[in-house]
Amino acid sequence: MLRALYDYAVENDLALPPGYVNKSIKAYIVLSAKGEFLGIEQPENEVLPCPDIGSTANSKDKCNALVEKASVVLSEKQDAKSLFFRQTLRDGAHAEPKLALCLQVLEDADVFSSILAEAQSKKLKGPDRVSFSVGGEPVVKSQAVGDWWQTYRRQFVKSSGEARSLCLITGEPTIPMATVPPVSGLAVVGGHPRGDALICFDKSSFCSYGQKQAANAPVSEEAFAGVKAALDALIADAPVLAGMKFVHWYDKPVPPEEDCLISFNLGADANAEDEPDEETPLQHRQMIAAAEKSADDLIRSVESGQHSAPLQNRYHILLLTGVSGRVMIRRYEQGRYETLQKNISQWEQDLKLCDMSGTGTIKPYKLIARLLRLLSRQKSDKNPFERAKKELSGLTSAVLLAIIGGTPLPAPAGVRALAYIRSEMFDADEDQNSPPIPDGISCQWLKVWLLRKKREENKEETLMAFYNPKHTEAAYHCGAIMAVYAAVQKAAMPEVNAGVIQRYYAAASQTPALVIGRLNTLSNYHFDKITWPWLANLYNDKLSTVYCSLGDEVPVMLNLEQQAYFALGYRQMTAELNREMNEKRAELKEAKAQKTAKADHKDAEEVRA
Repeated sequence: MLRALYDYAVENDLALPPGYVNKSIKAYIVLSAKGEFLGIEQPENEVLPCPDIGSTANSKDKCNALVEKASVVLSEKQDAKSLFFRQTLRDGAHAEPKLALCLQVLEDADVFSSILAEAQSKKLKGPDRVSFSVGGEPVVKSQAVGDWWQTYRRQFVKSSGEARSLCLITGEPTIPMATVPPVSGLAVVGGHPRGDALICFDKSSFCSYGQKQAANAPVSEEAFAGVKAALDALIADAPVLAGMKFVHWYDKPVPPEEDCLISFNLGADANAEDEPDEETPLQHRQMIAAAEKSADDLIRSVESGQHSAPLQNRYHILLLTGVSGRVMIRRYEQGRYETLQKNISQWEQDLKLCDMSGTGTIKPYKLIARLLRLLSRQKSDKNPFERAKKELSGLTSAVLLAIIGGTPLPAPAGVRALAYIRSEMFDADEDQNSPPIPDGISCQWLKVWLLRKKREENKEETLMAFYNPKHTEAAYHCGAIMAVYAAVQKAAMPEVNAGVIQRYYAAASQTPALVIGRLNTLSNYHFDKITWPWLANLYNDKLSTVYCSLGDEVPVMLNLEQQAYFALGYRQMTAELNREMNEKRAELKEAKAQKTAKADHKDAEEVRA
């Protein structure tokens, strides 16, 4: 993982020289080439590599050189930090004379007062980072300053001594760092605002064989600077999913024979024997950028449910949080796009489930909307998304990786979806106009759970998007039978308040043998009250078909897996009935229209006669 991050930083030119960190500079104290104060300039969104001494800058008497907060650089109290800032300017003046000019304006009382007045008029705030610009150029861009800083900063670098070790990142011999600089961007997921340590051995329980600090995981300063730069950049753009940063990136292109662009070019002249042109750095970066965009679309398609473009690359996924100043790696996955594409397509296929019209499938939903169906159901929930972060913090990563890896869903996903359906069916409003129906998204969870469970067991699964009369699971057909009985009662007594679902769904979904006979008896009274003969015939035919599929035995008790089949059978049969009724109504309407047209034609003929 560390090597992959380091390679990413190198490929994308993210790695900064040791001792530098990208920082946003809010204001420049502008001096002429002779050191005259000209004013304060406030650039917009300017980020530059700036000298940085890491956590040492958080001490009471140290700060960063050249670029620091206005409260330090423009302090009137002359405290330890501001004096240290001026001392760094004094120490660097022999290498870059411009730094002497910067120190001069800070120590000249009259000029310093003018700078303070200008800063106040510009509404410069204490936390805003400020630096100097001399002769039209920021001092941090000076080559002389850069050369000086690489030597000067060594006094602040903590190393583990002179003992050399192999760097865990590059494999090269190095004198490892004693401590590493913190990684930024995890404050929104439990991290510290100042950053979190990726490699940390501050407690004896973290150490091995009596080793101290970096000796447990030796890394060179240069290599870790690349890892940190990559993580800082990736975390900044990473979305938060159930309280974790979802970090993903892509490294090298696939082999040339699998690259669609190269294959296309070769296809123009299959007999060409010339060696392919060497790839320029710009072309390489463009290929990486294009691959990243396609990959981002692919990963986000898990949330949006939309189709994405192919990716000619490998993927890496990190799920990160921050805990007590440390980076917590919840999960790391990597693999080829071909596998990822196959698994995403499988997820979309597994999700397919009929809508209530019985003619189409449920539309795509974002992953977070699906995850809400795994929460404990509440009638009034003001902020379900916040609740999801707490209730599903452990489950979300397992679900996401099951989708990406094409593996079975964790058991709690099926159990929670089933619990949501139960709650919805049990708490159904008795005053609603139609019988309650198992929630579609919850049923999609159940369908994926069951399909992948059978697939893992190498068993054939006949669960489809629409009702399957040839399904081998008796519980599935029990749910379908109950859906027909609910429709029969609704057709016979449309104004009834408490239907068979409110009264019997709980028992039928767990002990169908005790309930189905009772429902059959009640249906005898309901059939006599149905106004339209065609509808009674439709229900009778459907019951006959389902009972034939069920066989001779009605299950006495259903386990959780069978209860999931029961819910799916109920929903799919309800959709099937809706489709057939709509088709029959359309057929009757068309027949009536034709009959009317025929009668009108006959009347017209009689008039003409």
